[in-house]
Amino acid sequence: MADSTQNEKQNYTEQYQQLIQSQQTLVLSTVTEQGKPHSSYAPFTRDAEGIFYIFVSELAVHTKNMLKNGSASILFIKSESETKNLFARERVVLDCEINEVQPQDECYYKRMLIMREKFGETVALLQSLPDFHLLALKAVEGKYIAGFGKAFSINTADWTLDINE
Repeated sequence: MADSTQNEKQNYTEQYQQLIQSQQTLVLSTVTEQGKPHSSYAPFTRDAEGIFYIFVSELAVHTKNMLKNGSASILFIKSESETKNLFARERVVLDCEINEVQPQDECYYKRMLIMREKFGETVALLQSLPDFHLLALKAVEGKYIAGFGKAFSINTADWTLDINE
């Protein structure tokens, strides 16, 4: 790969990773049993492998959808106030498979501790409620849109970009 292409790839990789790191919540897109789309959001943490974790109530439509369908799409998008052209907002879209982390699972305690450190004692209160579930969202496909004519596939195995599209 030519040096300029490698530098471009590195720059865009840093940009999309910074966009994700700058967010504390993710936008969720799920599908109901009736096939209707549903949008929502949730605070998240992320592990070293790139798996996103959310702690959500089964009373919420998005939780029911994810537990039933086992999939969701998540969105990270640059704020409108930081965007020069609203038709070309920088964003990352990831299609994810969903797995519930059970309280007896080895990583449950660790993930909840990290969540409590990030979001405070509200997490401890939510943990005491029986309807909350820790869900792991593993990206299986992704896109990074940096602007007009700048859309790249994300290799979710190693989080690199394909800039030759």
